[in-house]
Formats: sequence, structure tokens, C-alpha cells
Amino acid sequence: MALPTVTVIGAGQVGATTTHLLALKGLANVILIDIVDGLAQGKALDLMQSAPIEGFGGSIQGTTDFNAMAGSRLVMITAGLPRKPGMSREDLLAANANIVGPIASRMASAAPEAVAIVVTNPLDVMVAFTLQRTGWPRQRVMGMAGVLDSARLRVLIAERLQVAPSQVHAMVLGSHGDLMVPVVRSVTVDGRPITERLSPEELDRLFQRTRDGGAEIVALLKQGSAFYAPATGVVAMARAILQNTHEVLPVCASLEGEYGLRDACIGVPAQLGAAGIERIVEMELTAEERRALQAAAEQVRASTKSLSTLVS
Repeated sequence: MALPTVTVIGAGQVGATTTHLLALKGLANVILIDIVDGLAQGKALDLMQSAPIEGFGGSIQGTTDFNAMAGSRLVMITAGLPRKPGMSREDLLAANANIVGPIASRMASAAPEAVAIVVTNPLDVMVAFTLQRTGWPRQRVMGMAGVLDSARLRVLIAERLQVAPSQVHAMVLGSHGDLMVPVVRSVTVDGRPITERLSPEELDRLFQRTRDGGAEIVALLKQGSAFYAPATGVVAMARAILQNTHEVLPVCASLEGEYGLRDACIGVPAQLGAAGIERIVEMELTAEERRALQAAAEQVRASTKSLSTLVS
């Protein structure tokens, strides 16, 4: 059976790693696009030369031509400036909006039937901006954040309890940043509530380290930001869409009344399939968690509104 076509926009660390994983997992033929002449072409050629060794059968094509995304089932936007030490996601807002805006417009023209996954930070605002620029229904535009944030929390808990990360399950909602909302009742180890193993104080420390997870990696690397785990997260979403698995994953989505919220793009559990977001799953939250989700939504709304004065 012929593989679907997926376009990855941005041939930096996240984009190239995403392309590699899509090929290794046999999920798609990949079009890798970057405005820097030769960058996408060189990485695509390098990746294709690993095909005989790895045994994957899909193709990888690098280009600067945005029209090459025509016919793509899925478009992933990874292009943008990475965070530097001491830089918040909000510091990136104007610069990355001026990158994502034109990409969204080109995507709407060249691949009008595609599903879009945004990875560029500040994530939640870039999802809202992409929705505005494309005019697409909310089902076809989402952001990758909750999969990554949930994975980071699972690893931290696994390290603390000396168990395999696969034994830990957790769901992180809210904004991708300081206002992310770990859902305590979703956190289990071998199916048992985390509250049986860790105190509220320990959990709060792990939750805070999860919120700071991206900044911690930026500080350690000194140059650049995380890319292995973000790429793995976006490919997990891609698999659910391309293979129509109906899997429930935490994604950044536009809400229309779910969780009592409207006009905000925020991280929530969603069932994913061939058409994109099939439905938003409403979890039972505590009053504190609902307040935290509301605060995150208000911050995203405010940042989205500020784009009108920041974007050229």
C-alpha cells in the first residue's frame, strides 16, 4: 500500500529528527522544506542514504519550494527560532509569529485538505495564529505539547521511584509552559495512584520541574533546545492520524465550550484519527485544576490578541 505524504516545514533539529522518525517507522513519504538553500536538501539526502541500512522504504525529499507540500495529508510546522538560555516562550512570540504566519498562508493554499500539527513555540499562541491564518476548522489544526509534557513528567516520576517510564502514566493539560496543568488523578504507577507513593510536596516539586523541563534542557545545552523528545511526541500524534487509531492524546486544541472555555487554544485530551481531532475528551478535574486551566486559557487569549500589534 502506498505511503501517505507528510510535509515537515523547518529542517532544524526538531524537523530533521521528526523526518527521520517518520521514515524509520514507515509512516510516510516526507517532504522536508526549509528556506535556507541546501539545508533541507542536504539533510534529506543524508537521511535517504541510511535507507539501505535501516531498511525503510519511504522517500524523503528536501526543497525550498513550499508548493511541494501539495497533496500532503499532514503538515508539521517546526520552523522558528529556538529558545536561548534565559529566554521565555513569550520572548519568541513576535519573531516566530512572523515565521509561522506566512507558512500557514502558504499551507492553506498549497495543501488545503491537510491536517496541521504546530510545534513552534510559544506553542498555544502559534496554534491559534495558524487557525486564524488558514481559516481551517479546529479539527484540522492542533499543537504538540501535552504528549511531550506528559512524557517529561513520567520520566521524572520513574527516576524518583526507580521504575521504568513505561510503568508510569500521566496526563498534563493547559499551556505549554509555566501554566501547564498536571492532572494528579491521572498519574499512576503500575495502575496504582501516585498519591500512594509520593507526598503532595514531592509531587509539587516534580510538577514544577516538568514545567521547567524545556528551560532545563536549554540551560544544559547552552545552544539550542530539546529536539529528540519533541520529535517523538509529534510523530506519536502523526501515527494516530495517519493510521486512524482513534487514540486519545493530550494536544493543544481550540475549545468551543469544553471545560467551560471558549476562544482559546489549550492543551486537552483529544481523540485523534484520519480527520484530525475527532473529539475533545473532558476529564474530571478538581476545582484547583479547573482554575489553573482557566488561568492558562486567559494567558493564551491575551497573548493571541497581542499579535495584532506585533506581527508585521
